[in-house]
Amino acid sequence: MTKILEIKNIRKKYHTKNEEILAIDNFSYDVEQGSFVSIVGPSGCGKSTILSILAGLIDYDGEINYLNNSKIGYMLQNDCLFPFRTILDNCLLGLEIKKDFQNKDYVLSLIKNYGLEDFKNSYPSNLSGGMRQRVALIRTLATKPDILLLDEPFSALDYQTRLAVSDDIYKILKKENKTAIMVTHDLAEAISMSDKIIVMSKRPGKIKKIYDVKLNNKDLPTNNRKDSKFSYYYNLIWKDIDHNV
Repeated sequence: MTKILEIKNIRKKYHTKNEEILAIDNFSYDVEQGSFVSIVGPSGCGKSTILSILAGLIDYDGEINYLNNSKIGYMLQNDCLFPFRTILDNCLLGLEIKKDFQNKDYVLSLIKNYGLEDFKNSYPSNLSGGMRQRVALIRTLATKPDILLLDEPFSALDYQTRLAVSDDIYKILKKENKTAIMVTHDLAEAISMSDKIIVMSKRPGKIKKIYDVKLNNKDLPTNNRKDSKFSYYYNLIWKDIDHNV
């Protein structure tokens, strides 16, 4: 597969009044186009910091190369929809900021294709949590990013909705041929959605191990949880995560 992103020797230090904290040390990874990569590890190991670095939100030491002028989109834990804007207007927010409406027809097609056509003139308060997450994803896709950064995208949802929305978002990402990097605390979620799983060590966060997830019959995330190899990966990766921090 073709590389779309190179991450080389990333280090991140935080400075406080009394000390210097090394949060991430020597993080290197090449992301392949069209792949779904999850980052897991103990709390405080720097998972979300890595996404913030990739999004250009914080400084760092090291090198990041987005190949072929690839663009990124960032989907946060909460949907962050503006309650006073309609669903359509929320989806168009990125285009407004860029003052570029060439993709408006693309956004309208996403709204139609993913079950929100009847709600485009409604407001977020009229939507379920799962539908709001779909809106948040369409808003992220509006500027046609090549790589999506997903920071705990289902954590605000109840368990049943979480499963359904993981299927929805997985289908959308695959259909739109997007590359995804997801941070999650939910190991089952990572295994059911990912091609590769990066396991981080406790702070300072380093890559402890990388798993190539090869299920017998790769399908939707909810079906992947029933795969006979699912528990095999779960047990292996669980043992690699140091929870005693």
